[in-house]
Amino acid sequence: MATSRPDIVPAGTGLSSDVYQAYPPWLKDRLEWFQDLKFGLFMHWGPYSQWGCIESWPLVEVDTWARPDDLPAWSERGRDMERFRRDYWALNRTFNPVAFDPQPWVDAAQRAGMTYVAFTTKHHDGFCMFDTRTTDYCITHPSCPFHADPRANAAKVVFDAFRERGFGITCYFSKSDWHSPHYWWPGAPAPTRNPNYDTARHPGRWDQFVRFAHAQVRELMSTYGRVDVLWLDGGQVRPPQQDLHMDEMVAMARTLQPGLIVADRTVGGPHENILTPEQTVPDAPLNHPWESCLTMGDGWAYRPNDTYKSARTLIHLLIDIVAKGGNLLLNIGPTPQGQFDPVPMARLAEIGDWMRVNAEAIHGTRPVPPYKEGQVCFTRNGSAAHGLILAAAGRDAPGASVVLRGLQPAAGSEVRLLGLERPLTWSREGDAARVMLPPRAELPCQHAWVLRFTP
Repeated sequence: MATSRPDIVPAGTGLSSDVYQAYPPWLKDRLEWFQDLKFGLFMHWGPYSQWGCIESWPLVEVDTWARPDDLPAWSERGRDMERFRRDYWALNRTFNPVAFDPQPWVDAAQRAGMTYVAFTTKHHDGFCMFDTRTTDYCITHPSCPFHADPRANAAKVVFDAFRERGFGITCYFSKSDWHSPHYWWPGAPAPTRNPNYDTARHPGRWDQFVRFAHAQVRELMSTYGRVDVLWLDGGQVRPPQQDLHMDEMVAMARTLQPGLIVADRTVGGPHENILTPEQTVPDAPLNHPWESCLTMGDGWAYRPNDTYKSARTLIHLLIDIVAKGGNLLLNIGPTPQGQFDPVPMARLAEIGDWMRVNAEAIHGTRPVPPYKEGQVCFTRNGSAAHGLILAAAGRDAPGASVVLRGLQPAAGSEVRLLGLERPLTWSREGDAARVMLPPRAELPCQHAWVLRFTP
């Protein structure tokens, strides 16, 4: 789907199956591991959370969509771009998340059945949520009031807390950096997301930026424990105008992190090991490992009084994505104080109630045709198949029976509803199978119900 918004990546963008076939066996094994995870937590967090605005993008003059008229930080500055940028860059001086504690995040994510975490170590605005020697524009610099707190190296604190519980670790890193003078040169206007100078005419300036980016990736891959995925955002940073020497960067990163999966988003080629459709779900399975990155609320960053998706919507999204062979990477933006809003915490708890009954139909599964048939999605886990019955709009029960056509129980197969001890009665009806479902009082969960059978 074509769109002018840079924060939306169409499903299916990227790769041919030939790219995947060319991967070495170790990388294919790692991608199998990644595809087992199925459900992850994404967090966009930085000084921008203080304004309740879209992360980074309001700094780009031509991207007017990122500065809506009802954004207080924009209207309060008279919609003056120079003033807005000046004050945005100064948000580091007031960023003081004194309530920051990742343990409630870990608890909530684990309860919800999430198995990996992605954290924004640096977004396009260049502010580093990690301790770096490459720039003063970071959470551990004295210009940030939180710098002396023992939790100030936020990326390390987050990664350590989740890793201790067995989560996979995805390190989000923006290849573009609008705070760097080697990307947006101070001597000229910077109206777009790209460098504001001709990199071919000023190769020395661009080479300084390349060295800067490589140094930051080296820091992240060296001193933050095991990292499973390096998630590189900023797809416009690519050859020929913005050659970041990706072969060298990835080789360096994998020397420090053997087995590292790389997502060089929307670029294609050998370093886009996973596809990452953004704020959308593909219509059908893709020919490459993938994850849909979606927001629980309306945007990636924290917004006061945000509108959050219902637990039913989120469970149905998870089922739809998994049935097509993908992972769901679900984003929640922490508050300026370093907490989750109570509403997303409640959503995660409700998802967890459902996952406690039905996780076997999600984790470690693979897609199986016909993927979806009416209100029923399908997954497989070894020799077992699962039919995940989605609640119809306005309904809190699936009905008295369900008919399976494309994928059916084999003759003599026992059919069970996950969470119910007794087997279900089923029979052949022509070229289909009809499975009798329990009454509402016996249903073990809400929103969707899972049949297990041998096809």
